[in-house]
Amino acid sequence: MATNRTFTMIKPDAVEKNYIGGILDKINAAGFRIVAMKYTKLSKEEAGEFYAVHRERPFYGELVEYMSNGPIVAAILEKENAVADFRTLIGATNPAEAAEGTIRKMYAESISANAVHGSDSDENAEIEGNFYFSSLERF
Repeated sequence: MATNRTFTMIKPDAVEKNYIGGILDKINAAGFRIVAMKYTKLSKEEAGEFYAVHRERPFYGELVEYMSNGPIVAAILEKENAVADFRTLIGATNPAEAAEGTIRKMYAESISANAVHGSDSDENAEIEGNFYFSSLERF
């Protein structure tokens, strides 16, 4: 069953380039409500834990380095059909393949520096959101 919440993170490349405002504007314009948000920096250990599902993949070490090299913005978003709608809004992982007007088409520079993360399922949205935020029940 689809939920009304998803998790996103504005990645270090987009934060460094000062794209936070533009990305948040796109999120708001698409009808999402931000129910929790924080600006933070992941340690290598935290990045490794968050991306543990990719531990056996060849890009894992680079991913951990990249995600811990600068600040990020983590957020819980709310909207009907949140996960699927947000995945459409952010576009394909490869910005060269992303549809015009999507966040990654506008703000990403490459497959690895792709500006934003978006949960790929309702289950992962809950897991990922709980990684960054506690007591979400109150929102």
